[in-house]
Amino acid sequence: MDAAMSLYQAAPNGKPQAETALTGDADAPVLEPAARDTTNRMPDGGQPPVGAAPPKTARLDAVKRLARAAGKHLATLAIALVAILISLLTWQHYVSAPWTRNGSVRVQVANIAPQVSGKIVELHVADNQFVHKGDVLYVIDPFDFQVAVNVDKAQVNQRAADLEVKQAESTRRQHLSDLATTPEEQQIYAGTAVQAKAAYEAAVHQLAQAELNLKRTRIVSPVDGYVTNLLLRVGDYAVTGASNISVIDSNSFWIDGYFEETKMANVCVGDRAEAQLMGYAQPILGHVKTVTRGVSVSNATAGTQGLPNVDPIYTWVRLAQRVPVRLAIDTVPSGVPLVSGMTATVTIRQPAADVPPGWLGRIRANLVDPIYDLFSGGPPPRPNCLQDTSGQRPEAETIPYSNQPDIPSPEKIVPGLAPGINVSPRMR
Repeated sequence: MDAAMSLYQAAPNGKPQAETALTGDADAPVLEPAARDTTNRMPDGGQPPVGAAPPKTARLDAVKRLARAAGKHLATLAIALVAILISLLTWQHYVSAPWTRNGSVRVQVANIAPQVSGKIVELHVADNQFVHKGDVLYVIDPFDFQVAVNVDKAQVNQRAADLEVKQAESTRRQHLSDLATTPEEQQIYAGTAVQAKAAYEAAVHQLAQAELNLKRTRIVSPVDGYVTNLLLRVGDYAVTGASNISVIDSNSFWIDGYFEETKMANVCVGDRAEAQLMGYAQPILGHVKTVTRGVSVSNATAGTQGLPNVDPIYTWVRLAQRVPVRLAIDTVPSGVPLVSGMTATVTIRQPAADVPPGWLGRIRANLVDPIYDLFSGGPPPRPNCLQDTSGQRPEAETIPYSNQPDIPSPEKIVPGLAPGINVSPRMR
């Protein structure tokens, strides 16, 4: 045999015996029984076949193969469960969750029309300029109105003097005896004094109207806001009641979200809301203020003969009606402009009081509850959901308006004209 190989023989009792290498070398090492490898011995004490795996290693390999196969199946099952969960959450988000891309920024616009007619002689604003409440926008030629004020003032003085004289005459006649006057004459002078008083009061009111018209020649802004779409210029003729300038009220912005009726069960007055404008990452924060209680119904429109005009629909495809929801704006991020007509994505959030504290509460509110609502037919209704539970009436909006003028006594206008009945006539 080859000199490089070492042989081991099994004794009759199954114990190995040490042998020297068949090389003829007397110094060849002798293998001791304790140094021999007995880990790969067969159960009967023999040696395993050449190339065969040891029994323990084979069992370990089988366990590893079984674990790998089980891991593949578990991984596939986990991926399938995750896919189902994502599908359910996606369905719940797009079908039932209270959000919509159909939102827009709205604002109140003050359409200003003059209350008097005339030529515009001064224009104090430019397009898109910010103005404060009470700022003068433009001025109408005041000449005609100043003349009317001067004429009415003169007429008031005239009527005041006439009233003083008529009242003094009537008072004297009332104190004369039957020898100096008659009851008929007393009645005539008393009636003349009453007529003079009425004429005087009419003159006072007419003067107040003339002064108010003179004041109305200066057109002022009723709100704080921005002048928009200005097409006015000096020299134009302003017509009474015809709007010629518009001011956007900067304090009246709100957001309208048009929600599908399938999502209205999750919308309540007072809920927190977020509106993200296109082109801006930071959302606008607000809350649900009101929910519209009626939208136009096309089927209610009468036809040409007065008959109902019912539109045909596909019974297997029904489009959800959209309901306007008005959002009051609470916080606007810095750098996000509010422009009426901008598109917004509106999302209604669960009230903060209904969200359990901690990360477990957030997981339940954002993951468990939506899936439960999906299989249970929707969230339970909340009482008084579409009503303002605060019970506070909205504040009435007013602007300064003119009051009826006080009528001064004629003695204040023309003092000392008619002396009393006990005063002697003045000597020349």
